[in-house]
Amino acid sequence: FYDEAEARKYTQNSRVVEIQSQMSERAVELLGLPEDRPCLLLDVGCGSGLSGDYISEEGHYWIGMDISPAMLDVAVEREVEGDLLLADVGHGIPFRPGTFDGCISISAVQWLCNADKKSHSPPKRLYRFFSTLYTALARGSRAVLQLYPENSEQLELITAQAMRAGFTGGMVVDYPNSAKAKKFFLCLFVGTSGILPKGLGTECASEEQHQAKFTNERTRFRNVKGKSVKKSRDWILEKKERRRRQGKEVRADTKYTGRKRRPHF
Repeated sequence: FYDEAEARKYTQNSRVVEIQSQMSERAVELLGLPEDRPCLLLDVGCGSGLSGDYISEEGHYWIGMDISPAMLDVAVEREVEGDLLLADVGHGIPFRPGTFDGCISISAVQWLCNADKKSHSPPKRLYRFFSTLYTALARGSRAVLQLYPENSEQLELITAQAMRAGFTGGMVVDYPNSAKAKKFFLCLFVGTSGILPKGLGTECASEEQHQAKFTNERTRFRNVKGKSVKKSRDWILEKKERRRRQGKEVRADTKYTGRKRRPHF
């Protein structure tokens, strides 16, 4: 959580404002909104309303959700045009079915992978978020979630829970070969299988292969039920690793992990 001073400092940092504006612009572009009418958008992890400012500039309406009271206080001080809701999105999106024409999120969703309390289960919190978001979005709309994944396992976990909740789509990676400019956007479709937009800076073949790699991993996660074969060594190691990430005590891996015992007569 940010305190009041940190929230103001963050919001007044010109570099932060510039980056937030660029990512918001890209996220709204990926939503593919109709140009002939204003839309109602949900901004998940809206913070002090920097991404909401861009939505307002584009002529759309928005509702922002954030877990930080300090950030929302700054948003109120700044007199942002959107409505604000103090809430933990890990508990779900509390809106009627079909309320929103789209959803964006800038640098927020990866925090659902953290187990900040003993009761927190990242997979359950992610599934609760995605399943209620799916319901709150109108059919044929999109959600575009920019995130900073710690590793490929986190990326898989987030994407798998989104697909499990009913979304189609996948990861759009802008500038995949650049350490600084590389950005991940999870582009999700509601009720329709749209064509996944191309990432910026992916003109050369090697970069396109990089994107395909994420697609393959997603398909494996979603479609191949039980393979890694249940109770196999790989399956056990994956399960132990998931429990470690959740902060649970797990026995160390050894050469005996997953070894079949002989039957006793």
